[in-house]
Amino acid sequence: MPMDKSDEKTRDVIDTGAPPSDAPADTPAGTQAGAAPDPGLPGSAAEMVHPYLGMMGAGASAEEGTQAISGDRLAEGATVAEPEAVEAALRGVYDPEIPVNIYDLGLIYRCEVDDNGDADIDMTLTAPACPVAGEMPQQVADAVAGVEGIGLVTVTLTWSPPWRPDMMSEDAKLALDLF
Repeated sequence: MPMDKSDEKTRDVIDTGAPPSDAPADTPAGTQAGAAPDPGLPGSAAEMVHPYLGMMGAGASAEEGTQAISGDRLAEGATVAEPEAVEAALRGVYDPEIPVNIYDLGLIYRCEVDDNGDADIDMTLTAPACPVAGEMPQQVADAVAGVEGIGLVTVTLTWSPPWRPDMMSEDAKLALDLF
């Protein structure tokens, strides 16, 4: 999608530290003398995470409006899944840092299934800097698309309103001992 100047985001640069002491003065931090930076090494530009802006470098996007799509349209006249089946699929997706599913965490803001079986989901994450921010919407789309009677699934990431702990279900609060 083309971006105009008003849509561009400024990203802060995180200093990864000084170059090794035996490296020439012009060697970038995180590299060995004479070697190109390795995007697969921890601390390299591809792995840096800004605490508020999320992934930097070649990492996956966590921008407002990021969408993940999965599934195929159902055949005409196919039986559409019951809401309980979709909810069960959402309850099967877990935040890797919290032992509670995303549904009970309150990360699903809206889930609508139309008469054709296509699902449209708005979700958030606990924080923009969540390590799986660029991956979680696709995991949700894939999980819901796997439900019998669900067609095309579109998951849209939103940061508005920001997630708060009071959005969790009573079950989640109990699991996390937040009473």
